[in-house]
This record gives sequence, C-alpha cells and structure tokens, in this order.
Amino acid sequence: MLKLPSSRRAILFSDTAFWVYKNPAQKGIFGFSELMKGPDWLNHTQDPILQQAAHEKILRIQEVEKDIPGALIVHNLVEQTIVYMSEWGRKTLGVTLEEIRMPHQEYHQRYFNMEDIPNYAPKIFALMERNADDEIVTFFQQVRPSPSDPWRWYSSSMKILLRDHDARPLLSLTIALPIDEEHYITPKIERLMQENSFLRQNQQAFASLSKREREVLRLLVLGRNSMEIADDLFISEATVKTHRKNIRSKLNAESTYDLLQFAQAFNLV
Repeated sequence: MLKLPSSRRAILFSDTAFWVYKNPAQKGIFGFSELMKGPDWLNHTQDPILQQAAHEKILRIQEVEKDIPGALIVHNLVEQTIVYMSEWGRKTLGVTLEEIRMPHQEYHQRYFNMEDIPNYAPKIFALMERNADDEIVTFFQQVRPSPSDPWRWYSSSMKILLRDHDARPLLSLTIALPIDEEHYITPKIERLMQENSFLRQNQQAFASLSKREREVLRLLVLGRNSMEIADDLFISEATVKTHRKNIRSKLNAESTYDLLQFAQAFNLV
C-alpha cells in the first residue's frame, strides 16, 4: 500500500468537512478548470497513456450503467471535480453532463446535506491515504435535486478507479443506490446519523465523566433509582446522589432524555 506524498495529502476541513487533494500547480484549494470535451478526462496531464486509460474506464461504465439501479459518479481527485455521472444520476438531479462537471465543494453544497459529511468524509480520507487495491468504503448520504425537494437517503460505495504512473489516485468511482423511503431501515439510518452527530459534538463532555460516573449513568437510563444503584455498585445512596449531581453538571443535562442521548451515543446501553 502506497502513502500519498505531502503535496497530494488529503485535507479534512473542520468547517465543512470536505476532503480534497491539494495540487500545488492549482490556484487555491478548490480551483476550477473547464473540463475538456470528448475523451480528455484529465486536464492536468497530456499523458496519452493516462488519457486513454481514463477514457476506457469511463467507456466501460457507460456500457453497464443502464443496468445499475442507481448513480455512477467519477471524481477527478487531482482537479477536485466531477468528471462523469451516469444518465440515471443526471436525470435524478435534473442536470446535463456539462452542468454536473463542477468542483467538489459546489457539488456537495448544492446537492448534499452538509450535516452528514463529517460522518463519511473520514472514511474517504482514509481510503485515499491507504491507497489499497480493491478497497471499498461504504457510507450513507442524503441527497436532493433542489432546496425545494425533500432529502433522500442513499447508500454509497467508493473505490479508486485509476492511478497514475506512480500509483497515486487520479479517479475514483462512487456507486450511489437510493434507499426505499418506505423501508424500515430509513428511520434507523436517520437515528444512527443523529447519534453520530451528537457523539462528535459531545465527546469532550462525556470524556470528563469518571468510570464510576459512567456506571451510574448507565444504570440511571436503565430505570434504576438511587437505592437500587447503590445496591448494584456497593456504594452508599448518598454517594449515588453525588454522582448523579456531578453527571448532570458535567453533561449539562436537564432531563432523563438528555442522559439517555449520551448513554445511547456512547454505547452505554
């Protein structure tokens, strides 16, 4: 497995959690250059071997895309742009091939729920860093064609599609499959994403709890009263009440529901 050199290091922005590859030859992190028509999918190089390889990869995608019940998206990892999207995906978003060829930042801001990005960006970051053959990462995303449309959940899987002569990633392929809105798993995905978001936002607060306070918190959300917790942990009831007070203070919890959120997000129950 090959590590990427520092000049192409993946960068995870704290404000938007975008992952990008910094190319020193470009102006700015999200520099946009007009993608060439026809078989020239790689504007940053005129290498005929790489151009031909990219062209053949996308031709193969076009040959099978009508049999795939979802969208196929090819990203140029050097230019940080969308290179190609299958017809199903373009129809879903209501765009042409030329319109979808845009920088990653604009693409995500226009069509994706930005709150979800921190859930899957680290996985993409790690995929590019490991740069391993045949590795695939899978994640959930919410997508909508326009602000007036409702969000829809997709299960997306990504892999590296093409590397350069030094085995560095050039193109990636994502397959995005829509999840049936009537399926029972859809609300479960939403709850899971909410828990992940809650976990990220409250890691520091939870880390401030002692081991004993976490034990008391778990028993509290399971419905135990102070006397029962004291018996379970072989401590006095007064000590339990002190732990309860400290837990609420450290977690800024005002209700039992607040405590339950912490217990669920941090796998205490």
